[in-house]
Amino acid sequence: MNSKYKLPLVLFLVGMIFSILGALFKMMHWMGAHYLLIFGMLTEAFALIVLIFAILRKDKLK
Repeated sequence: MNSKYKLPLVLFLVGMIFSILGALFKMMHWMGAHYLLIFGMLTEAFALIVLIFAILRKDKLK
């Protein structure tokens, strides 16, 4: 795997873990669910932005 794609993949997986935990907290009516969901979704969005920039930068180098 190319090292350019490791950071977005790790960020996306971390965001996914927080989103799943937030959904679990929401179903169990535990406190802090909305914070976990917001942090997870923002992390996933940031990972996608980093991935898009990595792909576009790769295309410009050719």
